[in-house]
Amino acid sequence: MEHVQAYPPPTTPTAYPPLASRVSVIGPQYCYPQPIDLAVVRKDLTISEGKFAVTDIYGNIMFKTKGKFFSIHDRRLLTDAAENPVCTLRHKIMTVHDRWQVFRGESTEEKDLIFTAKRSSMIQLKTKLHVFLATNPKEDVCDFRMEGNWLERSCFIYSGERNTILAQMHKKHSVESEFLGKDKFMVTIYPNVDYAFVVALIAILDGINNDDDFE
Repeated sequence: MEHVQAYPPPTTPTAYPPLASRVSVIGPQYCYPQPIDLAVVRKDLTISEGKFAVTDIYGNIMFKTKGKFFSIHDRRLLTDAAENPVCTLRHKIMTVHDRWQVFRGESTEEKDLIFTAKRSSMIQLKTKLHVFLATNPKEDVCDFRMEGNWLERSCFIYSGERNTILAQMHKKHSVESEFLGKDKFMVTIYPNVDYAFVVALIAILDGINNDDDFE
């Protein structure tokens, strides 16, 4: 992507704790020194576009998913606004904990694996997703985690087992987001955090919770 417009911080949270280093997972080009507010939209698009899209607070498309491939591995492609492939989300259907793998571009080869995400347990009253980077094959301790309440659109992304917040989903927190409905919500990405990575995690969570109609 050529550039990202800096947005003023939302009404809440009012403080952004400094990070020890830039959090780049998919790519440093997606790390911005200011907080970014994005809107996640689920709507009836064409089958080729999918039903998941992400816009800036002014309604400009930033990311969207494309396609659904019926095979042993359920795949979705996350693209930018110009439909350049960002990463491929692959759902390993025959797994206990809803395991997803994310690869660079349109690849599904192991050498291009970026990270794996899975539910922390089979039965969950609240959302809890553990994320393991490709450089952490043992998966003893997660590199990131996502926790909260998906139905309330209130989830936080943390760094590892610590309580350092990297991003959070929320409902209307600014005048610009008043247009949001039940199938649209905001996500605030903290400074220097890879916003494409955050979008990929939310796309996975959306896929887990809306699998029947996420086509």
